[in-house]
Amino acid sequence: MSSQVLKKVCFPYGGETRCVEISENQFLDVISPRDVPPCGDADAEIRRSLASPIDVPPLIDLAQGRKNAVLVCDDLTRPTPAHLILPAVLEELNHGGLADEQITVLIALGTHRPMTKEEIVAKFGEQIVRRVRVINHAWDDPKVLVDLGKTEQGTPIEVNRMALDADLLIGVGCILPHHIPGYSGGAKIIQPGVCGGATTGETHLLSVHLKRSMLGKLENPVRAEMETIAERVGLDAIVNVVVNRQGELVQAVYGDFRKAYREGVRICNEIYAVPCSGQAQIVLAGSSPCNLEFWQAHKTLYPADAVAADGGTLVVVTPCPEGVAKTHSEMIEIAGKPSAEIDRMARSGEISDLPSAALALAWAQIRERVRVILVSDGIGSEEAAALGFEWAPSPQEGLDRAISFYASDAKVRVMTHAPETLPIMDDYTS
Repeated sequence: MSSQVLKKVCFPYGGETRCVEISENQFLDVISPRDVPPCGDADAEIRRSLASPIDVPPLIDLAQGRKNAVLVCDDLTRPTPAHLILPAVLEELNHGGLADEQITVLIALGTHRPMTKEEIVAKFGEQIVRRVRVINHAWDDPKVLVDLGKTEQGTPIEVNRMALDADLLIGVGCILPHHIPGYSGGAKIIQPGVCGGATTGETHLLSVHLKRSMLGKLENPVRAEMETIAERVGLDAIVNVVVNRQGELVQAVYGDFRKAYREGVRICNEIYAVPCSGQAQIVLAGSSPCNLEFWQAHKTLYPADAVAADGGTLVVVTPCPEGVAKTHSEMIEIAGKPSAEIDRMARSGEISDLPSAALALAWAQIRERVRVILVSDGIGSEEAAALGFEWAPSPQEGLDRAISFYASDAKVRVMTHAPETLPIMDDYTS
């Protein structure tokens, strides 16, 4: 190896940088979201979007005559710059006749842990926290949830009463490629955002019973089910943004949760849809910006799987300072099982946490097609083994081990921001 020319490739790791060296005859490419500059004035861009509604009245008109408004906004696991978005939104609501006391921000946790006071201030800004109520969604509290029956597809609908009772319900979020409904944003702010675990479990299970992940598929059964639920709950409009890979605001859309979302997807693809030629035997994938726990970092798996050859190896590099899953401890017990066994246990009721069952099943399906080596300071070798993954102490050691499984001409692909990268392969259809 010493006589070979080595190529150094670096990628983000939490607030740090990690690098590997790859022999040039094995290096295939680096794929990342495009570098796109932010808009010049974030506040002006938000106001431009509010002045250009897509198939809904202007927000100031929507607010008139309403008794209250609930702004459902995503949590710290998403890069939505809420502190930049909400001031202009509140101003429009105020001008429409709603006082700050009539407005609540409901944090769309899905089944994530509650945000701390410090995290809420960091996400929403001190000004917003002083002006309006900001409340974590309690997805596991039956007293907070309302049962709306089932969709035609059989998905139970349990939703936060505050969202259901809102006189005006606005979703605030970010549009990025996502393995379950194709992209984040739009109706996803309601399901899973402010729904109960049973609802979220069923839509997640729907996604893993399809042939492959829904990553980048604009129209799909999961998105249709989410939009059905959002309509039932009464989502009036969305303010969605597209950010660059540094988390800076590029463009915003305001309007109908179906039509404005699809316009946002078009903008999103200009940054995150990346042409990719062929599949590699080895894919080294960084989890940035989904670094907090593996419940978020697992999004690294799906884009990496899409560009890996059958029988290949994924080297997943992620800090995960909060471990595997703060609110889903059952993952350690079930995730390492074969996919057929997890599916059977979910159907029989042996697994009560359906969101855990859905993700465990997705991880197992990938693990049965490719080998996965996990590199993480927050997840040790025993936990990795329980999840069905191998473990390595550093990216270079993980990569070297992966290379040792194949002939000397095995190709290595690097994904610097895998969770947000949408690889466009030859057989891709949106």
